[in-house]
Amino acid sequence: MQVTELSAEGLKRQFKIVVPAGDLSAKVDERLAELAQTATLPGFRPGKVPVGLLKKQYGQALYGEALEAAVNASTAKAIEDRGLKPALQPRVDLKQLEEGKDVEFEVAIEVLPEIGKVDFSGVELERLKATVPDKDVDEAIERIAKANREQKPVDPPRPAQKGDAIKLDFVGSVDGKEFPGGAATDYTLEIGSGSFIPGFEDQLTGAEVGKTVDVKVTFPADYGAPELAGKDAIFKCTIKEIQEFVDKPADDELAKKNNFENLEAMRKAVAERIGQDYSQISRSMIKRHLLDKLADLHKFPVPEGLVEGEFNAIWQRIEEAKKNGQKPEDDEEKMRKEYREIAERRVRLGLLLADVGRSNSIDVTPEELNQAVMREAMRYPGQERQVLEFYGKNAELKEQLRAPIFEEKTVDFILELAKVSEKSVTPEELLKAAREAEEEKPADTAPSAAP
Repeated sequence: MQVTELSAEGLKRQFKIVVPAGDLSAKVDERLAELAQTATLPGFRPGKVPVGLLKKQYGQALYGEALEAAVNASTAKAIEDRGLKPALQPRVDLKQLEEGKDVEFEVAIEVLPEIGKVDFSGVELERLKATVPDKDVDEAIERIAKANREQKPVDPPRPAQKGDAIKLDFVGSVDGKEFPGGAATDYTLEIGSGSFIPGFEDQLTGAEVGKTVDVKVTFPADYGAPELAGKDAIFKCTIKEIQEFVDKPADDELAKKNNFENLEAMRKAVAERIGQDYSQISRSMIKRHLLDKLADLHKFPVPEGLVEGEFNAIWQRIEEAKKNGQKPEDDEEKMRKEYREIAERRVRLGLLLADVGRSNSIDVTPEELNQAVMREAMRYPGQERQVLEFYGKNAELKEQLRAPIFEEKTVDFILELAKVSEKSVTPEELLKAAREAEEEKPADTAPSAAP
C-alpha cells in the first residue's frame, strides 16, 4: 500500500492511496481456497469443485469483497499511522479500478481540532437562589384542595351559574348540517373552565335542568379543524343535571387522601417540589451563562461537515415549523446566516465539552443510564413496562440517553472549578431573569450532543 498526502489545510486532509493489484489477487485467491473446501455445484462432490470454475462463477463478487475490505483497511491504517481523529466518516473517491491493475483512490477527511488544556478557574458566574415563600406553598395546597373538590346536585334546584358542573347532551351544526365530532351525550362541563370555544360556556349560565339551550358561537379563525375555522355554528344543548362543587378544607384528611401522613408532611413535600423547580430554573440559567462564556473564550476551528450536519438539522425544524403554519421571517438569507452561526456554536461547545469530559475521565455509569431509562418510562404512566422492554431491546436507542447525562456531568465538573457566587432572589426575580435570558439567547444555541 502506498499513501501520498495531497493536502492538509486547516482540519481537512486528503490522501491518495494505491493498493497493489497483487494484494487484491492474493485476497481473492485466499477466499477461493476457503470457498473450495465447502462449495457444491451440480456434478461435483462437496469440496471437489475446481478452483477455476469457482473463480469463473464467483470471482467478480469476491473481487468486490476484497476491494471493499482493502479500501477500508488501508484508509484506517493511513489515518492511524498519522494519529488523526476523524470528525466524520472519510469520503472515498475511486480513481482507478480495473481488475488486474493497481487500485487508486483518494480519501478526504476532516479531523477533530486540538483543543488543548482548558483553565476554568478564571470563569466567574453567579447562581441565583430563590427560597420558597409560604404563600407559594399555600397556593399549591389550595390547588390540591380544589382538585379534590366533591360534586353534589344543587339543592334546592336553581339555574346554572359560573363554577357549576353541568351534565348535558349537545349536537352542533353549521349551516343546518351536523358535523363530525360536534355531538356528545352525558358530557360534564364546568362553566367558566374555558375548555370550550369562546362564548360557549357563557351562554349556559342561567340554563335549567330539562330545558334546551341553543348556543350560538363562531369558531376561531385558527381553529384546528380547517373545515370549521371561522364558521358560525349552533349547538343544541339539553341540560340533564346541575351540580355544584363542595370545597375541601386543607387539613390532615386532605393530606391522607393524597398519601401523606398529615398536612404538615404534605406542606413539606410541596415546598421541596417547588424548591426543586426553582433550583432547576437556576441550574438552567447558570448552565446557559457558562456556555456563553465558554463560547466567548474558545474560538478554535470546527469541522465544516459537522457544522453542515447541525445546520441541516436546525433548518429542517424551521421548515417543519413553516409547514405547521408558523410565519417565516422575510429575509431567509439572513436567517440561514444566523442559524449557521448557531450551528457552529453548538458544534464547538459540543466538542469542547466532549474533550473536557474525556480528558478528565468523566463517564456515564450503567446505573445512571438505567436511571435515565426509568425516568423515560415514568413519563408514560401505565405503560412503564412496555417502555422498559422497548429500551431493553434497542441498545442503540438506550445509548442516545448517554449524551445528555455526559453533558450534565461535564457541566457540573466545570462549575466545580469555576468561581461561582450565590445571590439570593425572590421567585419573581428568578423567573424574570430566566425569561430575559431566554429572550436574549435562543434555545438553539445549546451545545450539540457531545460525542
